[in-house]
Amino acid sequence: MGSFVLLIVLVFFYSQNNSIKTSKYNAFNFLPMNLFEQFQRLANAYFLFLLFLQLIPQIASLAWYTTVMPLMVVLSITAVKDAIDDLKRHHNDNQVNNRSVMVLMNDVVEDWADILLLSSSEPYSLTYIETAELDGETNLKVKQAISVTSEMEDNLKLLSAFDGEVRCESPNNKLDRFTGVLTYRGEDYILDHDRLILRGCVIRNTDWCYGLVIFTGPDTKLMQNSGKSTFKRTHIDHLMNVLVLWIFLFLGSMCFILAIGHCIWENKKGYYFQDFLPWKEYVSSSVVSATLIFWSYFIILNTMVPISLYVSVEIIRLGNSFYINWDQKMFYEPKNTPARARTTTLNEELGQVTYVFSDKTGTLTQNIMIFNKCSINGKFYGDVYDKNGQRVDVSEKTEKVDFSYNKLADPKFSFYDKTLVEAVKRGDRWVHLFFLSLSLCHTVIPEEKVEGELVYQAQSPDEGALVTAARNFGFVFRSRTSETIMVVEMGETKIYQLLAILDFSNVRKRMSVIVRTPEDRVMLFCKGADTILCQLLHPSCRSLKEVTMDHLDDFASDGLRTLMVAYRELDNAFFQNWSLKHNEAYLSLEDRENKISLVYEEIEKDLMLLGATAIEDKLQDGVPETIFTLNKAKIKVWVLTGDKQETAVNIAYACNIFHDEMDGIFIVEGKDNETVQQELRSARDQMKPGCLLESDPINSYLATKPKMPFRIPEEVPNGTYGLVISGYSLAHALEGNLQLDLLRTACMCKGVICCRMTPLQKAQVVELVKRYKKVVTLAIGDGANDVSMIKAAHIGVGISGQEGMQAMLNSDYAFSQFHYLQRLLFIHGRWSYNRMCKFLSYFFYKNFAFTLVHFWYAFYSGFSAQTVYDTWFITFYNLVYTSLPVLGLSLFDQDVNETWSLRFPELYEPGQHNLYFNKKEFVKCLVHGIYSSLVLFFIPMGAIYNSVRSDGKEISDYQSFSVIVQTSLLCAVTAQIALETTYWTMISHIFTWGSLGFYFCILFFLYSDGLCLMFPNVFQFLGVARNTLNLPQMWLSVILSMVLCILPVIGYQFLKPLFWPVSVDKIIDRIHHCMRHPLPPPIRTKLKHPSSRRSAYAFSHKQGFGALITSGKTLKTKLPKKK
Repeated sequence: MGSFVLLIVLVFFYSQNNSIKTSKYNAFNFLPMNLFEQFQRLANAYFLFLLFLQLIPQIASLAWYTTVMPLMVVLSITAVKDAIDDLKRHHNDNQVNNRSVMVLMNDVVEDWADILLLSSSEPYSLTYIETAELDGETNLKVKQAISVTSEMEDNLKLLSAFDGEVRCESPNNKLDRFTGVLTYRGEDYILDHDRLILRGCVIRNTDWCYGLVIFTGPDTKLMQNSGKSTFKRTHIDHLMNVLVLWIFLFLGSMCFILAIGHCIWENKKGYYFQDFLPWKEYVSSSVVSATLIFWSYFIILNTMVPISLYVSVEIIRLGNSFYINWDQKMFYEPKNTPARARTTTLNEELGQVTYVFSDKTGTLTQNIMIFNKCSINGKFYGDVYDKNGQRVDVSEKTEKVDFSYNKLADPKFSFYDKTLVEAVKRGDRWVHLFFLSLSLCHTVIPEEKVEGELVYQAQSPDEGALVTAARNFGFVFRSRTSETIMVVEMGETKIYQLLAILDFSNVRKRMSVIVRTPEDRVMLFCKGADTILCQLLHPSCRSLKEVTMDHLDDFASDGLRTLMVAYRELDNAFFQNWSLKHNEAYLSLEDRENKISLVYEEIEKDLMLLGATAIEDKLQDGVPETIFTLNKAKIKVWVLTGDKQETAVNIAYACNIFHDEMDGIFIVEGKDNETVQQELRSARDQMKPGCLLESDPINSYLATKPKMPFRIPEEVPNGTYGLVISGYSLAHALEGNLQLDLLRTACMCKGVICCRMTPLQKAQVVELVKRYKKVVTLAIGDGANDVSMIKAAHIGVGISGQEGMQAMLNSDYAFSQFHYLQRLLFIHGRWSYNRMCKFLSYFFYKNFAFTLVHFWYAFYSGFSAQTVYDTWFITFYNLVYTSLPVLGLSLFDQDVNETWSLRFPELYEPGQHNLYFNKKEFVKCLVHGIYSSLVLFFIPMGAIYNSVRSDGKEISDYQSFSVIVQTSLLCAVTAQIALETTYWTMISHIFTWGSLGFYFCILFFLYSDGLCLMFPNVFQFLGVARNTLNLPQMWLSVILSMVLCILPVIGYQFLKPLFWPVSVDKIIDRIHHCMRHPLPPPIRTKLKHPSSRRSAYAFSHKQGFGALITSGKTLKTKLPKKK
């Protein structure tokens, strides 16, 4: 844990409002602004236009309330939902904007900012920071104030009088660059990135610091990298817009046909019947009459796109969002954190994901390094065995090693192999030397504010884990100066003279320290990557090296991060001679780094092997299993991280993104366009030979220079491959002429690792896939550096982890553990997609069947725009009679339960290809609707044509026909939804059969004598219900219509698996077989990791702290104050 830091900032020459605003409305503009936004939707504008048409008496074929009532309901529900969402945004804005820090002048700063460091509590005004929220790196970094301002220290009088002027670059998104000039007391001082503390940094090991605000609010580098918020819409939303346009065209075509029919009928028949059917005074010809009839039919047939469609979609999405919020299996008890659906518009998109872009630090890992195992002088330590000598897995019940003998032990440290403690206690020479090496060979900075309570500030979490392990086993690193290291060895304090630190670098992949022991021996201790240290060992270590390498294989097979530890005792004269060479190289002005490296190599040889360590980079629970399951569902996982390449690749192996059985892993590390292009094309040619030839179909297509937007189809590789690319190479690959090379190569790989990325590059990679691939993308992360990709992806998921709340606040869905992604996609996402597809198919079908009856009736009514149904039936059909059954289907239906959904991830595939609702399925709905409308019109007509009752009275009147048709329609669509329902609940039964029963109750009420006599102009079907429902012809018509309507559906459902089977049908059959013949529960086994060694030592991302330590600047001493 870092110390609490009092951050005091000086606001100077900065007048911009610092508050952040993500909300859209306030109390005054909500109503007009919300209505304006709602009427920008094509459907709402269409129904408003329809309402105006209904107010024109000459063409009003339906009462105005048939449109006003549904429109008001839709606008109200949507407005309430928007208001609730915006209130949440207001709440989040207030939380962020009300963070306060102490200021010395001008104004109150209500948010963190990019700050120029002026002074701090540490010597030389050093400040230690973590930048996990910016780049995902958890290692310690150092910032330092310029000397002229560090002299002010914490003197408030001097700080308040500070009148320096800063001229700097404009706000930009470059996290690792800053240029500016401070003019103070007539002198100019150059400012760079090392003087700036960016918003999002966490200050460690520093009591206080003062700073000058440079950028605030949206101008900070963090916010500049966050990307723009866009309104996200699902693929189904876009498809619905296209389909609604098709329906409008179809509607217009039908109205035009009926208008022509009316014109012909008026010319041939209506003109001669004007004595009986006189034209209105405003109708001068059949053409004018036909024009008015066009708009009358436009009003009647508007129910092909009912407004209730949109409000039903909103309710369904809201209901499925509640399921996510209520899911107790996605509730993280340690932090009391439930899953949260922060948007209600993307649920079905969760069932269509093909690419997952994940951060590494804090998302796949826990940011926790644990000393797990080790090998010392050829002996393996770390495994636990039972009384029978059988190896057992470590669990919560496993007894821990007792470190009570060590008063300075870290109580949070856990180890389970008692044999290692016994070796320490009995004074095993090699074990003692091993842990002494770990306690000396590092650049950790200790902090001991309370006696005995040590806190280590390590540049990399690996180093912290190793020094903590040495501490617990009795070799406690207590303190350091620029020249000494204090170690408490088994209770005895010893001082080692620090002679030199041979620091870590990415090329060396090792570090060494040279110390003089209390016994006056000069010792070199070295730790590093096994691939490097093996070459530096003394020949006498050959047999020990082979044993240790076998142990390293075992460590790596468990996904552990490994390194070797060695030492060398130096002759004093040799060391003095080497020291002179080292000083000479250090002071060299030309080729200094290379000379220093050669001097290091001169002394880092003939090393004696001590052993090896194995550190567990603690993954979040269930991460490997989750990624394995995602891969089974054909979801590709790309890791986009700001971390170092070696770290990211190690995690990729540990998480099952990479594995040793892969046919190849390509590493792109070019420094220019040509090299990057060559590496990408070479990789692609290996995965798909011939793909670089002009005859390749995709190359031929691209040669035509298609206009944007165009899609690149999936390419199938000849094996399983992985790709690793660094941020520097990515900067070239994301340029226009290389983008498609990068995309085609990466998309053929099973797993992709992009490392050392900036937040903006993460967003660019996501945007690249979105632009050229017809797929749904999901980005998941936990830090502020992930916000840009979370916003860029179709779906953004925030993990409430250790890197702040920025990712969660900008996400569409939020939870605490990566493995909850399985439930989000395979249960909630897949069910939501299936339900939405069933809903849309059924909804369009029932409205086509309902509306097109008017079309056939027009040929028998002189194209007079008379409706088939009673006006009240038209009003209530979508709003009351058929709304609950379809909502029941869309909220409760399940093809299989959650257990089978997780056990067979292959069920997810139809959503990725959008098989359940697309243009083809829509045409099927239209054809089925046309067929049903023919049945529903002509069967009742045939049943009552020239028919009489038992008392001889004729029953073929308009009102009786209307009741028979609408009753047949409701029975047919109810039977249809019963066939579509695969999971019946009590609510489903009530909604489905209750709605049908409710129709008959309303029928008797609306056609009752009392209501019709009180309001004869509104309720005109007097006594029709009781007269019609007792006719045998009526029930014959209803039953026959219903059977004929559902017969094609039953036939199609029976024949489809036989003649047009898809993979999902086979899986469903397999599930049904398993339900009849239960299988034993699956045995949960820990997934075995690959066996290749992947050293993970020193995952610091810059040069180590060696020079800083030996300079003495870390000493807790004060500089003399200048008077």
